Formats: sequence, structure tokens, C-alpha cells
Amino acid sequence: MSLITESQVVLHLTGADRTSATRTLAQTLVTSGRCTDLEQFLADVRAREEKMATGLPGGIGIPHARSAAITEPSLVFGRSAEGIDWGAKDGPAKLIFLIAAPEAGGDAHMQMLPKLARALMKPAFREALTAATTPAEVVSLVSAEVSLEAPAAPAASTATAASAATAASAAAAGTTAAAAAAPAVAAPSGGLTFVGVTSCPTGIAHTYMAAEALEAAARAAGHTMKVETQGSAGSTPLSAAEIAAADAVVFAHDLPVKDAHRFAGKPTIDVGVKRAISDGPALIAQAASAAAAWKADPTKAVASANAASAVDSAPVQQSTATRLRTWLMTGVSYMIPFVAAGGILIALGFMLAQIALGANGAVDITAYDINLPKDLPHSIMDSFNPFQLVWWAALLFRVGAVAFGFLVPILSGYIAYAIADRPGLVPGIVGGMIASVTGAGFLGGLVTGLLGGFVARWISSWKVAKGVRGVMPVVVNPLLSLLITGGLFITVLGRPIKALMDALTNGLNNLGAGGGIILGIIVGAMMGFDLGGPVNKVAYTFGTTGLAAAGTALDAPQLKVMAAVMAAGMVAPLAMALATTIRPSVFTEPEQENGKAAWLLGASFISEGAIPFAAADPGRVIPASVIGSAITGALTMAFGATLRAPHGGIWVLPLIGNWFMFLVAIAVGVVVMAGIYLILKGRDTQVPTTV
Repeated sequence: MSLITESQVVLHLTGADRTSATRTLAQTLVTSGRCTDLEQFLADVRAREEKMATGLPGGIGIPHARSAAITEPSLVFGRSAEGIDWGAKDGPAKLIFLIAAPEAGGDAHMQMLPKLARALMKPAFREALTAATTPAEVVSLVSAEVSLEAPAAPAASTATAASAATAASAAAAGTTAAAAAAPAVAAPSGGLTFVGVTSCPTGIAHTYMAAEALEAAARAAGHTMKVETQGSAGSTPLSAAEIAAADAVVFAHDLPVKDAHRFAGKPTIDVGVKRAISDGPALIAQAASAAAAWKADPTKAVASANAASAVDSAPVQQSTATRLRTWLMTGVSYMIPFVAAGGILIALGFMLAQIALGANGAVDITAYDINLPKDLPHSIMDSFNPFQLVWWAALLFRVGAVAFGFLVPILSGYIAYAIADRPGLVPGIVGGMIASVTGAGFLGGLVTGLLGGFVARWISSWKVAKGVRGVMPVVVNPLLSLLITGGLFITVLGRPIKALMDALTNGLNNLGAGGGIILGIIVGAMMGFDLGGPVNKVAYTFGTTGLAAAGTALDAPQLKVMAAVMAAGMVAPLAMALATTIRPSVFTEPEQENGKAAWLLGASFISEGAIPFAAADPGRVIPASVIGSAITGALTMAFGATLRAPHGGIWVLPLIGNWFMFLVAIAVGVVVMAGIYLILKGRDTQVPTTV
């Protein structure tokens, strides 16, 4: 999908203020399925605006944010005839770009965003946007500037995009834009050499606009300048030679400058990022004056130069709840591929073993191992026979068991990694392995992940002698963090956590029919609540970790829980697909297309297929989803369906015990949810439109 589409262009943007205008723009992302939670994304944009208003000189507004609610980097363009106050000193914004980036960021599309930010500093580009008469023209103009392909001739692209009425303006825009985009030429004799660093809280727009403004101002004044953009698209750090050759440094930043000590000893101008955008020429003049003062008397610039090395590098603070959620979800996200791949291989191994060895094959196959003493008959490495089904069953089982055995260590390791970066991996992974072998399970993994991460981060913060710094990350930190984490868990924390896990396991094993149905209702409702969010993932993790405790029993209660979890997770996307098929008139065209895709997503156990619908209409979709998914969870438990595979949907149907009733439970939940939603929708037959 492209960064911007015609549906993401609002040529007649209205709104009493920037809050309402932003909602109008963001709604187009919900409609297109690029935003999964409108309110969350708007909250992220508001948080960004509170740090610094995103109105810029020249009638521009660039609200932007990273958000977990965004599925892919996207742009929305809005144009207001009257203008909307966006916090700029020179007046309201008439050209507004809403820039939405996924929380993770970092993909190829992120390379486009700096280009747009730089393009917005070109008057000709803004004029062409003002003159555009159709969404297609806007898309063409923007695409010409931000394409990842070889640079296009801006004049030609603009002239093609513009109508006859705007051709002249567009051609002028192209000419100017081409000039502005050309590489900086060498400074004339007598010119100075500057370097700089720009950064903003999200690293999306202001970072690159400030860089463009500084470089353009330096060129205009007869100087050369190279700027290191510490933004979301990554950057190429300035080389030591470039810094050494610089006459002065300009920091334009709202985040701490990374490795600011590199610039120590240079006269430094230190301002906020917005100052560079609005007043680049003045900053270049200041830098030139500082350079002149340095040459006349180096001592006059020492204090300013050393300020670069004193910039605080502390990260921006988030709420405790937000950080905890991020840490835990990081661990879960890294764990799931191991669980899915390993669990499916184990299930396939058991299925083949039953074919090869009979009803007791799932038990008998466990005698086969990767490497056994040569006098034992079941060594896969020494005795594998590709012409006998039993050996394939053993191979699948053992490879899957090895992968599945990483469940708790990976969960723990990447929770610790999210807290302390790489120093957290050793105490986290090894602590998770200790939790696993002591029987503390995934609860133990959560504890060792958090403990290992905090201990590693604490040790990383120590102020140590210069001679010791080199061994801190490779010896001291892993040694001490592992000793503290492992020691505390084995001697103090492990026993009560294991007792709790044993109690949970025994309780599950002792569930009667009624208790199983209640558990099915609970996990089903959780799966349908946030459709891939943290509540959904808690239920999923509960189901998958239970597989490890199920052993070889073919009817273990843990297998019934896993069946209920997967069946419930398939309900929401399938139900919305059914609803769009039954009553397409109450859905927009993009929603109807999302409904078609949801058939396959739901059948494959990808709950996120319902997210576009939940984001656009949470008051009706989520209650219906919770009810339908809870019913499916209860029925799956009541029917006694079992599942050894932790993922796969209908594609692992042969691995499902009592598969027909499993499908019946799904069908009932799907019909119930679709019916509830359509009833709540009422007689609304008007297809919603976007202003």
C-alpha cells in the first residue's frame, strides 16, 4: 500500500480547532484500515502536541505521532480555506499533513517521511498543494517528493499532476523544488563549514524539516553544512573528520543529543528544533559569529563548546503502566513464533505417531530422542530412516519440543531486553530457563524477566572508572545481573511461584464440566475483547503455556483450554465478514473490502482481522465480539474439543480432537456476534462518508 491515497486527502477540511480537524483526518485512516484504535491514536497525537505545537511558518500544520494503533506509515493531507490555529506564530495553518507511524517504525516507508518534511520547507511545493484541485493531484505531488525510487524530475511530475488551471504554478514549483533538492555545492572562497544535529520527540517531521532549513540557510549565506538527523528513519553519523573540520556546531533538538561528547571543543549553538525551522538564517549567522569569536580567541568559546558534552541523555518518561505493558508485550511478541512453530511440529509429530504406532503412539514417540547411547534403539541422529513414518513423527516431535522449550526463556529474556536493552538478555534468558526447569512456568518467566531487566539496568547506570568501562558490558554486568537474578529466584522467589503454578495446574485438572464451561467463557471473552491486544494475548499465553503441562495425554484439560482459546479468537473476524456479506449497505466500501479479507484472516486464527471494524465502531463491535467469543469458548469446552497446535485455525484441523463440534462452536459464536452487531446497527442503511 502507498503512503498516501486519494481517500486520505481532504481538500475541504473543516473544524473549530486542531483537535476536531485532527479527528477528521485520522478517521480516514480508520476507514482505510490503517488505524486500529482511533482514540488511542488521537491521544498519542495530543501527547505530541502538548510537548510542542506542530504549526510551522508558512501556514503549515504537521500533527504527527508514533502509535501502536497505526499498522503502517501513512500520510493524510487536509487543506483549510479559512485556516486552523495550529500554534504557529505567523497565523493559522491551511496545509495540514497528519503523519502516522507505527510504534515500531524503522521500515522502508520511514525513509519517505524525511523527504516529505524537507519538501514542506520548499515554497514551491506548498504553492502546488494549494493550487491542486483533486485528490489525485495531491497524491501525485506528494508521491513525487517522497518516492523511494530514483529521484523524479519534480517539474515534470508536478506539471502532469496539475490541471490546466494550475499548470503554471506547478511548473514553477517543480523548478524551484529541483533546485532546492540539488546537492549542496562547495562553499565559495571564504565560506565556513558547519555541522549540526537535529531531533524531535517522535523523530518524524520536525527533525528533517529543521535539517533542511539549516542546510538551505547555510547555502544561502555561502557556507556548507551537514546535519545528522537523529530521527526515526535512522541517520548516518557525522564522521570524526567532518566534525573536526567544522567551524561551529548547531544543535536543534528537543531530545537529548546522542553522543554529544563528539562535538566537545567546538563553538556550539544549542536551540530547540522549532527555532531552526522558523529562523534558520539567524542561527547560521549566530554560528558564523561564534566561529569568528573562536578564531579570534578560543577561550571565549570554551564554555559554549563544552556544553555539547553535558547534554543529558535521559529518555523521555512514560507512565509506569505504559512501560510495563510495553515490556510484557515485547516478551510475548518474541515468544509467539517459538510457540507457534514448535507447538505445530509437536502436534504433527503426535498425529503421525498415532498413524504409525496406533492409539498409544503419542506416548510411545516420546521414547525417541535426538541423540541416545548407541545401544538404545531410538536415537534419531544415529538411526533415522526416511522410509519409515515413525522416524518422521519422532523428528517432528523432537524439533518441535526443542523450539517449544524456549517458550519461557524467550519470554523472560525479551522482557528484560525491553527494560535494559542488550544487558538484560543474559539474566533474562538464563533466569527464564531457571524458571522453566524449576517448574515455575510462565509466571516465573515474567518474574525473572522483570527482575533481570531491572538489575541489568541498575548495574548499567553505575559510574565506574574509565579503565573498567570496557569490561562492564561483557563481564561485570552479565556476571552480577545473572548471579543476582538466578540467586534470588532459586533461593527466595522460585518456591512460592512454583506453588502457585502447581495450584493453577491442579485446579485446571480438577475442573468439572461446569467449571470448564466457566473457564471457556472467561478465556473466550478475553480473546474477543481487544482482538490481539494485551488482554487477548494474556488469554492466548495462558492457553499455549498449558500445552507444555499437558504432556502426552490426549484429553488433558489444557488441550481443551487451547481449543477454546483458538476457537474464540476466530469468531470476531469471521463474524464481521459475515455481517458485511449479509448487510453490505451499512458498511463503507473500504469496510466491505476489509470484510472480504476477514474471511481468510478469521479462518487462519488472526483476530486482528476485526480490528478495522472495532476501531471504527467500538461501541457496537466490542460488546458483540465479547459475547460471541465467550459463547464459542463455553461451547468448545462443553463439547470437549482438544487442540495440541497453538495456532493455525482451520489449517490444523486434523490436529483438533472432536473437530466437527469445534467448528459448530465457532459457527454459533460467529452467527451470534454478527446478529448482535447488525441489531445494534439498527436501520442505519446510510453508508458513512468522510468529510
